[in-house]
Amino acid sequence: MRLSERFTGTVRGLTSEGSGVVDHPSGRAVFVPGAWLGEQIEAKITQIKSQFALGELLQVITPHPNRRQAPCPYHGHSAQHCGGCPWQFMDYPAQLAAKQQRIEQAVQRLDAKLQVQPITPSPAELAYRNRAQLKSQGQQLGFMAAASHNLVAVEQCLLLTPECAAQLQAVQVQLQPAAPSKRPANWLTWDINEHTYRANSRLPFAQGNTSQNSYMRAWLAEQLKSCDTQAPVLELFAGSGNFTQVLANAGFKAIYALDVVAEALDTLTNQALPGVSAQAADLFKEGVISQLIKRLKPQVILLDPPRDGLKTAAEIQAKNTSLQTLLYISCDLATFVRDAQVFSKQGFKLTQLQPVDMFPQTPHVEILARFTRR
Repeated sequence: MRLSERFTGTVRGLTSEGSGVVDHPSGRAVFVPGAWLGEQIEAKITQIKSQFALGELLQVITPHPNRRQAPCPYHGHSAQHCGGCPWQFMDYPAQLAAKQQRIEQAVQRLDAKLQVQPITPSPAELAYRNRAQLKSQGQQLGFMAAASHNLVAVEQCLLLTPECAAQLQAVQVQLQPAAPSKRPANWLTWDINEHTYRANSRLPFAQGNTSQNSYMRAWLAEQLKSCDTQAPVLELFAGSGNFTQVLANAGFKAIYALDVVAEALDTLTNQALPGVSAQAADLFKEGVISQLIKRLKPQVILLDPPRDGLKTAAEIQAKNTSLQTLLYISCDLATFVRDAQVFSKQGFKLTQLQPVDMFPQTPHVEILARFTRR
């Protein structure tokens, strides 16, 4: 294998970032953005790593029958294209099938007998996103190209809801001319949602697809019907109270909602939800969760961690605790599998797994899981 070498091959898999996996004649795997399962392609080697290589798609020799012309004019896989929607070149049913397959293959490592539920599609594959983060440099506003520091200026984004798109236009009005710079430190970061925007200051986290968030809340409400509402419930990574509201509506008398972000906790506290005690805690700090379980004696734990998952998952154990149910909402398949393996060792069994397509046009998938005490 050598740099700039051209070769042909058939895509045998997809990476977690959405690139096609093609075997080079040497036997080394090459990750090629813009290629899809089963396609025969021609690619060029662009980087050689110790275990794999990266490639550039030159041509699709045998296209997948579900391949399409991407609807977005900024879509592509080079440093001159927006890197936000790597799967726009495939139709939506093919995207859903690929996500389902990836989850089922991953769950085989947890429980070969577990029946993964069919993925819940988004009601809209475009104009669904209620928040976004953009960068600006002078009067250029846009998104980053994949795996680069190149800013791709955009006038619109097809994924944004009309309300969110209006905030993007409002940000564009604010932009001022500035000297060009390739240094990220000289760029402004803009967070937008359907109501406001901020420069260099993150807005409180919210689920990015309103319809799918409603589905997740309904799923959670259904899971809680079999739980004892008289017993305490512990919510980890509560944020601004998106799922805390579901717990309160279910009638739990004692809800302990934990997070480390002060602004999110203030928003949660101001809602004055019945039975809710919002508390600040670093849930990644060793010993914090185990002490909470020991002190509060919850029967149910609800957790919705960031992509890193729950690094202190080993502190949640069935032995010598009152825990009966873990409800895990995950936004990263790899860390979910890691944490699920830990929960299994700690005395819990994965009994339900529901995938949800939160972000169409991307490889991302949300996972709703229930673990019960063995």
